[in-house]
Amino acid sequence: MSTHPLVSAFYARVWNAGERTALDELVTDDFHFQGSLGAPVIGRDAFWGMVSFVRGALSDYHCTIVDCVSEGERAFARMRFAGTHIGPFRGHEPRGKRVEWQGAALFTFTGDRIAALWVLSDTAALDAALAGSAG
Repeated sequence: MSTHPLVSAFYARVWNAGERTALDELVTDDFHFQGSLGAPVIGRDAFWGMVSFVRGALSDYHCTIVDCVSEGERAFARMRFAGTHIGPFRGHEPRGKRVEWQGAALFTFTGDRIAALWVLSDTAALDAALAGSAG
């Protein structure tokens, strides 16, 4: 199966390239996001604040779609997230080390846009990497 085009564009343009204007094309006005790295957010501006914070703490931040299944108005992706820890993040001071962790994302579409996204990630692995105790 191939990755849904909205999922591909969302990760490539928003998370990997840091393209704020892509949100206007890809997500609904009242986009709902719930992830493991912070409180739920609603709306493009609130979501962009979270994206900016993560990308600021983890330079060269990159999301890789490992696997994706989509049907109708939903898609589910297995993800790998990575970046270099350059700013305070999750209570850890920057160490300049590369961190990597995995997660899963459930997308809900409305028409040709993403209406909601729920992400569950392996924060234990992330915190171990941030603390320098992961290999």
